Amino acid sequence: MNIKTVVQDAMLIAGLVVSASALNGTSAWAADAAQNGTMIAAKTTSAAATPRILVLATGGTISGTADPRSAIGYNSGNVLGQDLVRGVPGIEKLANISAEQISNVGSQDMSDKIWFQLAHRIREAFDRNEADGVVITHGTDTVEETAFFLHNVLRSDKPVVLVGSMRPGGATSADGPGNLYEAVEVAASPKSQGRGVLVVMNDQIHGPRWITKTNTTAVQAFASPNAGAIGYVDPASVRFVTPPPQSARNVLGLPTSDQLPRVEIVYAHSNMDGRQIDHAISDGAKGIVLAGEGDGDASKEALAALDRAAKNGIIVVRSTRVMSGFVNRNVEVDDDRRGFVVSLDMNPQKARLFTQLLIANGVTDLGKIQQAFSDTW
Repeated sequence: MNIKTVVQDAMLIAGLVVSASALNGTSAWAADAAQNGTMIAAKTTSAAATPRILVLATGGTISGTADPRSAIGYNSGNVLGQDLVRGVPGIEKLANISAEQISNVGSQDMSDKIWFQLAHRIREAFDRNEADGVVITHGTDTVEETAFFLHNVLRSDKPVVLVGSMRPGGATSADGPGNLYEAVEVAASPKSQGRGVLVVMNDQIHGPRWITKTNTTAVQAFASPNAGAIGYVDPASVRFVTPPPQSARNVLGLPTSDQLPRVEIVYAHSNMDGRQIDHAISDGAKGIVLAGEGDGDASKEALAALDRAAKNGIIVVRSTRVMSGFVNRNVEVDDDRRGFVVSLDMNPQKARLFTQLLIANGVTDLGKIQQAFSDTW
């Protein structure tokens, strides 16, 4: 052995000792590393714990089974969450997964009660450090509303990912297994930390404020018209194209009961009178959301009925039946004079939900409500 080889060996051993000390901080560890250079990689790998993902199943098409009543007929909510997970090849390599059944309904039957159960269980799981992320399997009809609800009542750096499918299990080209795999992949990714609630569908990642269902049956049924997808996912990678939020959101509290205040949506149309609005007033609505024409407008009779609602202390929010664009204050309608709130980019269903949460939290001042619609990004 020549002097050059001795020096190189000494430098290698010294380098391993330094690297091992930096990783572990103990001389014994460094000595082990000096004797066996592969131990560093092995120790480092074992130190990086496999993510723990809790799957909360609620039903929907993703847990549905085909029905012979038509070529595309199916029944929602027939398969349990644990069976959904077992049916996805390779998903066990992504994370340590546990599954619980919260409900088993089509999302057209989603309710305040189920929302509250989800919120309480997620808070419990994170507070007790039971999971590093949560995946919720859900029907597609109201997944945007559940996601937006959770977005407003949860505060955690750990991700909550909602996922569904447009085709049931057993159908030709069923999209549920692939969507569920990618949802777990996103929930387990360090890149998802600090991003709050997300929705994963068809290789895309969406934010809950903007996502909406845009097609009745197509696999590519979801979009975020005013913002676009915030990221993309495939079985090999998770890529976000927007930075995580830079500041903490205002989180709204859950009422002690499992029911939110009554807020009605009234759909604007040609030749509209005020009867739907007057019925909402007599039915005890605490708020009314107008799914208005264009920039949240409606007929003179409908606006007069909304004036009556506002004078009765009912929160009136102008939204739009148009898929994209913002509803602005004081354009065709004098919101300041009438005492109305505008939803900005929120569609009617999310404007309704947000109004419910604000009222439940005692926020009834119109200026504060309007500011809340502006702040909840």
